[in-house]
Amino acid sequence: MKSIRDSVHGDLQLEEFEVALVDTPEIQRLRRIKQLGFTYLVYPGANHTRFEHSMGTMYLAGRLALNLDLDPDTRTLLRVCAALHDAGHGPFSHVSEGVLETSHEKLTSRLIRESTLGDILSERYNLKEVVGIISGQGPLGQIISGDLDVDRMDYLLRDSYYTGVAYGIIDVERLLNNMYLDGEHLTLHRKGVQAAEAMLLARYFMYPSVYQHHTTRIVNSMFRRGLGHLLKAEVIHSDEIYRYDDADIVSAARKEKGYVRDIIRRLDNRQLFKRVYSLKLDGLDDPMAVFRMDESLNRQAELEMAEDLGVEEDYILIDLPEYPAFNEHTPVSVYGSTKTLGEVSNLVVALEHARFNHADLSIYMPEEEASQVKGFPFRDYLNLP
Repeated sequence: MKSIRDSVHGDLQLEEFEVALVDTPEIQRLRRIKQLGFTYLVYPGANHTRFEHSMGTMYLAGRLALNLDLDPDTRTLLRVCAALHDAGHGPFSHVSEGVLETSHEKLTSRLIRESTLGDILSERYNLKEVVGIISGQGPLGQIISGDLDVDRMDYLLRDSYYTGVAYGIIDVERLLNNMYLDGEHLTLHRKGVQAAEAMLLARYFMYPSVYQHHTTRIVNSMFRRGLGHLLKAEVIHSDEIYRYDDADIVSAARKEKGYVRDIIRRLDNRQLFKRVYSLKLDGLDDPMAVFRMDESLNRQAELEMAEDLGVEEDYILIDLPEYPAFNEHTPVSVYGSTKTLGEVSNLVVALEHARFNHADLSIYMPEEEASQVKGFPFRDYLNLP
């Protein structure tokens, strides 16, 4: 038995089999992947890692497994799936996903099958079952990747703790103690509805405050464009992104010339682009039209704006927001009948309608050139109805 001291949950106990998995190079790499990417440039305390989050998710999965009265072997299976659920994340976590062709979930599946993780896991479990649970399949999968999963519980608490933003504080005890397995579904007792609503509210507020903070979005856009250049030049390779850590990408960028070197220099020194245009989504007749925008047409719009403004290519960035849906389908037991959380909570319905209140399409440029674009008709270049 091994103990890890966690900042959020306290002492976390790991059995020998779990320690063998955690001590692999594939999981230790997560110590060098920041959980919130470049958000530390906005909130200086946000230096926590994917490793910490993975251990916290494993702990919560184990807690829930005990409450569900799962047998010890299944409980360990659930815990290791939670520990491995982010193993395929690229450098700077979700920030890098915007320019990759494969999701971190698929990369995690590949990593489990092709690395020492698979060798260790196969001693006790079926790899197909492990990958299925991590992907959210079946009742156990809903615990790891569902509407009210332990992954979200941990990252809301952890991100709130390290950023100092209080919106992510949720009643984990109430949630864990009011869930049960009903056949093929992880179901919530009626007594847990308010805790679930509070968790959804926390997620709603954390997006504009942390995950989609306007400065965070600027930083992420700059990094993604620079990463795109590294991939195009084959300095790094998309299908091996799970082998790199944050330092690898920063080091590779610093060795480059031209645009990539300039971008990483700006990030190093916090000389960030500025927002020169904002289009609020809740003011559109069809906010979802923004998410249906063709990426190639957006790229063409960037090039046309750059040419008309006399700005170098890639120094005008169109950025689309990322906001979650709140059409929660978690089953809720209400006086002997089963309904969805959305059916028993008007708040969930309201959140789905309010999800675009803080969302906007933004355009960024270097600060030294931003002052020259006042009155420029950015909207005319966008491919919106």
